[in-house]
Amino acid sequence: MMTMSSMEQIDIAAAVARALAEDIGSGDVTARLVDASKTARARLITREDAVLCGRPWFDAVFAAIDPAVCIEWQAGEGDRVSPDQVLCHIEGPARALLTGERSAMNFLQTLSATATVTRRFADAVAHTECRIVDTRKTLPGLRLAQKYAVRCGGGANHRIGLYDGILIKENHIAAAGGIQAAIRAARALRAGVPLMTEAETLDEARLALAEDVDLLLIDDFSLEQIREAVALTRAHRAAGGRSVVEYSGGASLSTIVPIAECGVDRISVGSITKHVSAVDLSMRVID
Repeated sequence: MMTMSSMEQIDIAAAVARALAEDIGSGDVTARLVDASKTARARLITREDAVLCGRPWFDAVFAAIDPAVCIEWQAGEGDRVSPDQVLCHIEGPARALLTGERSAMNFLQTLSATATVTRRFADAVAHTECRIVDTRKTLPGLRLAQKYAVRCGGGANHRIGLYDGILIKENHIAAAGGIQAAIRAARALRAGVPLMTEAETLDEARLALAEDVDLLLIDDFSLEQIREAVALTRAHRAAGGRSVVEYSGGASLSTIVPIAECGVDRISVGSITKHVSAVDLSMRVID
């Protein structure tokens, strides 16, 4: 099982409660067609290649509906799975299985989608030292869950929100009167969080490195500019600086390899959390 922070563990219960409240409301009227004493077994399969992610949410849905439901997983969190592969067997009160099916699968298919796409990006740059990182472009209410899914897929997390990292972007720079002024104003806050700044030109990159920011984020640079920014960052580190360099700017699977091969430390990819296409799963009662 993937390591999960205490904040993520707490978030599971809250996310599941919201999902069940919106789906069940005052009660599952269709499930009443089934005798309350009836038990059933079901199995969950995937219909496509994927990276499995979201087991804790799936388990929590059924636990919240009826603790008597037993789930026996056949695949681990973060495992690659194939079409028609059985992911788990589920047994318990029939009403509980029917009521929890959709909410549980919604979590599993969405988080597996994020993990699957992340794995494709991570595999594409595996021959380099570059890491794939996420952004704040997440589904509302599922940020912590999707960031967990990114890790399941072999990626790494950027800041969680606006509170755990200072990221100076073009509008902050313009409002503050320049990149160095913005960085120095951020340092004066003494917020105790990483200081990151976006650079849209090599001149801005040089100014940011001169201020020894934690992260230099180069935005929409050409390959030639990326290589020069990497050289500047490495020279900065060789002289005792701490900055790492990250590329940002709509990298896709068709463009990411040459960017990574320029030597950037990280590439942030918003599409791994915002352009998700749910993994096709199927749950069937077998008796």
